[in-house]
Amino acid sequence: MGNQVVEAVSAAADRIREQAPRNEAAGKLTGEATAALRECGVIRMLQPREHGGMEAHPREFAEAVLAIAALDGSTGWVAGIVGVHPWEMALADPALQQAIWGPDQDTWIASPYAPMGVARPVDGGYVFNGRWQFSSGTDHCDWIFLGGRVAEPDGTLPEAPEHLHLVLPRADYEIVEDSWDVVGLRGTGSKDIVVADAFVPAQRVIPFRKLVDGTAAREAGLANPTYHVPFSCAFPLGITAAVVGIAEGALEHHLAYQRGRTQITGTRIKDDPYALTAIGEAAAEISASRTALLDNASRMYDLVAAGHEVTFERRAIGRREQVQAAWRAVRAVDEIVARSGGNAMRSDNPMQRFWRDAHMGLAHAIHAPGAVLHASALGQLGLQPPPGPLRNMI
Repeated sequence: MGNQVVEAVSAAADRIREQAPRNEAAGKLTGEATAALRECGVIRMLQPREHGGMEAHPREFAEAVLAIAALDGSTGWVAGIVGVHPWEMALADPALQQAIWGPDQDTWIASPYAPMGVARPVDGGYVFNGRWQFSSGTDHCDWIFLGGRVAEPDGTLPEAPEHLHLVLPRADYEIVEDSWDVVGLRGTGSKDIVVADAFVPAQRVIPFRKLVDGTAAREAGLANPTYHVPFSCAFPLGITAAVVGIAEGALEHHLAYQRGRTQITGTRIKDDPYALTAIGEAAAEISASRTALLDNASRMYDLVAAGHEVTFERRAIGRREQVQAAWRAVRAVDEIVARSGGNAMRSDNPMQRFWRDAHMGLAHAIHAPGAVLHASALGQLGLQPPPGPLRNMI
């Protein structure tokens, strides 16, 4: 089924590609862009079959995101982020799944997961407040996952609060217009979200620790290994696939631009060994990024399919591979852009948009290398990182 989605993306390539400048001008995906995503089926790839989903292999999902992002970064980014939310919803209360997908199996769910909200316990659930940034594709979503911290009954936060993912319907949160004005991925419409004194029933809450250690998938009784892949592999997968796909799109535009170009020195690019070497190196680095990302997803899937626990050390190595894939691909884009001449940065040249989108995607917190590389190195030395930042999102 995953290959069918990639084939559908290929068939819709011209539609997706031509919406890129329109998405950017609108500051969100156009109706035509979202229609193309719905028709391709990428958002339902990780959705449970009982709700019209495909329960695809994570690798197949990443391949679809790669293909879309190579056509337009913003459309690929929304596909990668919104597309992973059905994966987590599959772990949630069945009644909540029915409330979301019962009326319409194409209902989209937004995020962010950053624990910027405060959840105060009350009878039956929580009273929730907060403000979040970067809710990608949010204008096209009817529900949302939001990260929160559990407060004391009096509303004060303990020193080490528990983190939750809370699910809210569109009526319970505000999308802040004009809150997305950035240099790249402008078409994602990643706006701010505000919640004021919303009641969230306990049935619409998932403890973050249960996602990290796999308890949520086990308690849900899910048989498909896709849902037992660690959250720290599944969540970053769509984001990094979008970044690598953007790099592939930048390379494609670079090749098309350089093919008949003559430099101001009078040397044609096809006769310049230095420019050709840069192209070859960049192509190899972007290809390696794709391979590493997809291989990591497959290895995680194979481990859980065989019934093995994915240890912290293995999760840290997986995050290392994912983070480095993004950095490697964007560095390669920088190398070819620097050799494209000033005309590549003109507004009518798509290359400059791919370059900006790549750097904006790399700035996502999931690509911050320091703690990830530190934790993975400690694990390979046979040492366990202490509690705290080194264990976050691993």
